[in-house]
Amino acid sequence: MCGITGWVSFDRDLHTEAATLDAMTETMACRGPDDRGTWTDGTAALGHRRLAIIDLPGGRQPMTVTTAQGTVALVYSGEAYNFTELRQQLTGRGHRFITDSDTEVVLRGYLEWGDGLAERLNGMFAFALWDGRHDKLVMIRDRMGIKPFYCYPTPDGVLFGSEPKAILANPLVRPRIGLDGLRELFTMVRTPGHAVWEGMREVLPGTVVTVDRTGLHSRVYWRLETRPHTDDRATTVAHVRDLLDDIVCRQLVADVPRCTLLSGGLDSSAMTALAARQLAEQGEKVRSFAVDFVGQTDHFVPDGLRATPDTPFVHDVARLAGTDHHDIVLDAQALADPAVRARVLRARDLPAGFGDMDSSLYLLFRAVRDQSTVALSGESADEVFGGYQQFFDEEVRNADTFPWLAMTNRHFGRDAEVLRPELAENLDLDAYIADAYRTAVAGIRRLDGESDFEYRMRRICNLHLTRFVRALLDRKDRMSMAVGLEVRVPYCDHRLVEYVYNTPWSLKSFDGREKSLLREASADVIPQSVYERVKSPYPSTQDPRYGLALQEQAKDLVARPDHPVFELVDREKAEEAAHRELPAGSQAARSGLERTLDLALWLDMYSPELTLS
Repeated sequence: MCGITGWVSFDRDLHTEAATLDAMTETMACRGPDDRGTWTDGTAALGHRRLAIIDLPGGRQPMTVTTAQGTVALVYSGEAYNFTELRQQLTGRGHRFITDSDTEVVLRGYLEWGDGLAERLNGMFAFALWDGRHDKLVMIRDRMGIKPFYCYPTPDGVLFGSEPKAILANPLVRPRIGLDGLRELFTMVRTPGHAVWEGMREVLPGTVVTVDRTGLHSRVYWRLETRPHTDDRATTVAHVRDLLDDIVCRQLVADVPRCTLLSGGLDSSAMTALAARQLAEQGEKVRSFAVDFVGQTDHFVPDGLRATPDTPFVHDVARLAGTDHHDIVLDAQALADPAVRARVLRARDLPAGFGDMDSSLYLLFRAVRDQSTVALSGESADEVFGGYQQFFDEEVRNADTFPWLAMTNRHFGRDAEVLRPELAENLDLDAYIADAYRTAVAGIRRLDGESDFEYRMRRICNLHLTRFVRALLDRKDRMSMAVGLEVRVPYCDHRLVEYVYNTPWSLKSFDGREKSLLREASADVIPQSVYERVKSPYPSTQDPRYGLALQEQAKDLVARPDHPVFELVDREKAEEAAHRELPAGSQAARSGLERTLDLALWLDMYSPELTLS
């Protein structure tokens, strides 16, 4: 797990741009605290920051192979969980390895199969290869978009990086954001390829992008396809379990300390229990970590999203699975600390709007990193198996919009409510969302004979797997890599995603509850309390001192009427929010404050050029 960056220019000698390449590379020092490296041949320049996970001494990058036709150089971020099998295949084809790293497997796999390597990889990855034999750059991103990857086409080539900050460090790029960028910021539609910053784009998940003298060329090597499902319930449950056992086994491979992130929900509990069982067979004990807030368990108040606190369920799992468990308990002062907010924004490059859930995730990961370098997470199981409330709400099911927006608007209101009225009118977010929704559902194929209800649920599942999950995966990656922690996501294994996606909704919810298949597939390893527990989202603090701290910061901000944030935010609304009485523990009541403070700090840090008309 690392940070990669690079620059290809067919019209200049990049040997003279060493300082710029160094600056681009160093923006990602947090992603790779263990080592750094750069390489250039004149046309191409590659930079790498390394977090060493497998073959600590042997996996240095950029990694190169010299052939009679030219040099092939690789910068690679991620993990190939099937690298052992691929290594055996390549050895059988005559390749000789000098390291034990999965990086060398990827490099030699490209020499053998070209960009057809992409289809053979199982893992999370974003990597770029400069192929000096053909003067071309090849960029490949994993199927689900677990690892971030951005590029910026230039008149004579391309810039790329794991994060926008690496590209923004190049003087060719000006940090500009127009109306469409703001629309992406204030809606959670996750338009594929959209990077918010003008001129920049994401390398799409499941895509190979090739850059040569004729320009950029894309090839989709994987997409979520509609297929018939013929297995009965028992066979389906058994196959899900077999897949989970194999996936967890693969993702436990590391040469550094590893652990699990445990929330006490079904997803993380099943994963932790399976990991604990597998490690116990090797005489090892799995470490588990959970986030909690001072006083939350004792003074918890149920709301429309969370019926129970996490900690009692976390401890049930830890006892049954026999984990070496640690609670990371956070207080309101830490969550509201402007320095923490700044680190979160710097990690994300954008004010993404997750409030205290971003801050607590960052602080959790920072504490975990003191004891482990690799963590397994239950992220994305809700998208795969159908775990959110919106999957079961009849009104939301029938709404012609993104289902998560219908739910968040109900619980939190709209982010755009903080905007100046004239800006909100120019953005016309309702129309943007409606257009994005029509585009998103247009390509979802319906099976012959599929009922209207099953097809509607297929669409909802597809939207969560191709749009919503990418926002959460990006959040997870940025918060974890900001502290040099690799977080793996077993439920994003493409084999599991493909299989469960094509399982009819009647099977996904065969007992009338969320995530029926996962619950049944893990019933023998999880506590009864977790088996019976209703879905509860990632926790949010209920401590009123957090909201009060935000209000004090907002009062300081509105006392500066010339701050550029008030080009975006309605200052009168911000002042009213800073002085009104907040309902105790209400996440919704403080969301506007969090959004405003995030925007202000982001403008201070990045000074983007904004086009507001």
